[in-house]
Amino acid sequence: MRVHPEVEEALAAGRPVVALESTIIAHGLPRPDNERVAREIEAVVREAGAVPATIAIIAGEVRIGLDDAALSTLANAGGVAKCGVRDLAPAAASGAHGATTVAATSHLAALAGIRVFATGGLGGVHRGARESFDESADLATLARVGICVVCAGVKSILDIPATLERLETLNVTVLGYRTGTFPAFYLNDSGLPLGWRVDTPAQAAAVLRARSELRAPGAVIVANPLPEDEQVDPELHDRVLREGLEAAAEQGIAGRDVTPFLLERFHSHTGGESLRANVRLVLRNAALAAEIAGA
Repeated sequence: MRVHPEVEEALAAGRPVVALESTIIAHGLPRPDNERVAREIEAVVREAGAVPATIAIIAGEVRIGLDDAALSTLANAGGVAKCGVRDLAPAAASGAHGATTVAATSHLAALAGIRVFATGGLGGVHRGARESFDESADLATLARVGICVVCAGVKSILDIPATLERLETLNVTVLGYRTGTFPAFYLNDSGLPLGWRVDTPAQAAAVLRARSELRAPGAVIVANPLPEDEQVDPELHDRVLREGLEAAAEQGIAGRDVTPFLLERFHSHTGGESLRANVRLVLRNAALAAEIAGA
């Protein structure tokens, strides 16, 4: 594992560092927007007073913080593996390029001593999981990794009530940032209440310090919703989701194939609005994560 010198120096000096995942670069955004947005995310972290540490695997080497060449490689190379925690060892051993998911980024960030991580949205319990047992590995990883994850909740294509139930069972703390309800990624509000709310980065940081002092296991999720006027139009969202679920049923798409099918429907049936919302929320989460890390 190679830690970028800037990140290493910041950690040694006790300065704020924010981990960033790389799946959004290799798999989440189209080229050439992916590289541009990745650099914008890092710039937002810097503007808010922290050092960005984008995490990925480059030619079999885990990188904690990417230089310009590595970020370009990740954004433009073909066949970049999508790596959860279980994929890290095979990718490293085979010399592959790998983009890290929320789970893998959390694991590697904690290993490097980084305490705050910004992403778009968490994985969760998938629709129909009662039959398929399809649940993101993000949840189990967050149950054991003591890191703060700033996100915009989970995508509305998932089973949000079941996801919150699982997070409760796994003892993962969920804080609403200036909200009492859980956000739904593209949407400002899922309608599901949260037990705890913070209104400033300092309040979130106080929770992290208390968690450490009490040796409470697991992550702290800071759920940061898009402003209402920046969310995807709820009527458009609900129509695309309804039609997507109907199309999946008609085409016999089930289990783990449903989520990528629905995401593609959102990208292609919202006139690019879902993609624009995705970029907005990631930038907002990166700025907030930097403020929390500083606090």
